[in-house]
Amino acid sequence: MDACTAVGAAKRADDSTAEKAARAEVHQAKVAPGERGPVGWGDGTPDYNRHLIENTPYANEDDADQGSRRRS
Repeated sequence: MDACTAVGAAKRADDSTAEKAARAEVHQAKVAPGERGPVGWGDGTPDYNRHLIENTPYANEDDADQGSRRRS
């Protein structure tokens, strides 16, 4: 991604204006395909991304699966 390279170049040059512009480009590049921004579904379910598993309804499911994931 050229915008990421531009961020690094701006940081190395200690150019805060260019860095800010490059970071804005990175943000737009990530928003466009849906990597950032609002969730891509509209069914009303909550978004549990960026939550610890123990703070979601899936906490108990993870505990139940642990036995099948462990190697002997």
